[in-house]
Amino acid sequence: MKVLVISGAFPPMQFGEATNALHLCQHLADRKLDVHVLTSHSNAVVDDPRIKIYPIMRRWCWSEIWHFGRVLKQCSPDVVLLMYIGGAIYNYHPMITFAPTIAKSLLPRVPFVTRFESAFATSSLSRIPFLRRAVRKGIVQWAGVDNVDYEYGTLLRDSDRIAVLCEFHRAVLAERSSDVNRKSVLLPPPPNMRISPENNGVSRKRGREMLAVRPDEFLVAYLGYIYPKKGLETLLRAFQIVRSQRDDVRLVLIGGSIDAKIPDALSYFDYMRELAKQLRIDDKTIWTGDYSWDSHEVSFYLYASDACVLPFNEGVHLNNSSFSSAATHGLPIITTQGVMLDQAFIHNENVLLCPPKDPGAVADAIKLLLDNPDLCRRLRTGARNLAQEWFSWEKTIDRTIATFSVQA
Repeated sequence: MKVLVISGAFPPMQFGEATNALHLCQHLADRKLDVHVLTSHSNAVVDDPRIKIYPIMRRWCWSEIWHFGRVLKQCSPDVVLLMYIGGAIYNYHPMITFAPTIAKSLLPRVPFVTRFESAFATSSLSRIPFLRRAVRKGIVQWAGVDNVDYEYGTLLRDSDRIAVLCEFHRAVLAERSSDVNRKSVLLPPPPNMRISPENNGVSRKRGREMLAVRPDEFLVAYLGYIYPKKGLETLLRAFQIVRSQRDDVRLVLIGGSIDAKIPDALSYFDYMRELAKQLRIDDKTIWTGDYSWDSHEVSFYLYASDACVLPFNEGVHLNNSSFSSAATHGLPIITTQGVMLDQAFIHNENVLLCPPKDPGAVADAIKLLLDNPDLCRRLRTGARNLAQEWFSWEKTIDRTIATFSVQA
């Protein structure tokens, strides 16, 4: 089977979606699929001869539809898989939202699957220049005006299957189209990293040596990009509470920053570094910074840790790849519950849940793990079972390939 993957994000681009797209392509190639990738012009640094890359899209705009169509005809795939997320990855342009209709005009019998990396639009058409909107109106007339979504074009209408990363995303998209529940399949993202084998504690020992953490210290980890919605203020304040009562705890923040500004013009990352100093926990806090997508470095850090805290401001969902990474490493995980919780999460069994933006509750959960090794063991087992069911690449690829068999 030949599959054409369309993804504006692909290495060396520094986005989680880029790394996940690469891993998906490599695992599809492991299953002997013939994998082709249409991506942005700067994304071509991948040393894998099994993957044919077309790095030709510069602006993902109306004038490049002929590039898009040329690759479709040249590749002549058995299935097309679009990795969709709004925003900069596709140049904030509406062209990509008509991709299934364009594809079906050229290859009407080829199934088109759209994987939504997010269910939330990041830009409004009212902000798009007049000429782009004028062309879009013409495209809508060509595509057929019925059930064309203002933000998502024909993605919901003309995709044969829709992959969602969590139940919350499915619910949001279902409000925009009655076909979503019928067409959709749940496909949470597996870890965006290379995972080192445990080797009977060798990886843990190496990770703690890399971080200069003593064997008797309890290491709390955070994993992910550092930007406001991740709730780092909550974690730092919670750690300050725990640190004031225990001297045998350390905190490691694994990941680089996304430049999100706050009113005083410091970057959010700088603001968090300054907050750690103000809370007098900087001597017990490790900042790893960015890491390479093809390195085992992060895996060593996670094996070195005793617990993971992910204090998301809007609550945890199955689409959080940082959660899948921590669960795959068998860590007890403390995180937050938002307005909607995926059924896979079970409090006190595979996760400890806290209210968002509540440092006291997070601190109590950390202290609970410090004093309750039986709970830690139960959460480790639960996390591994959750990872095996929802975050293993084997099952993810099985479910992905199953979407390809839909009749167009």
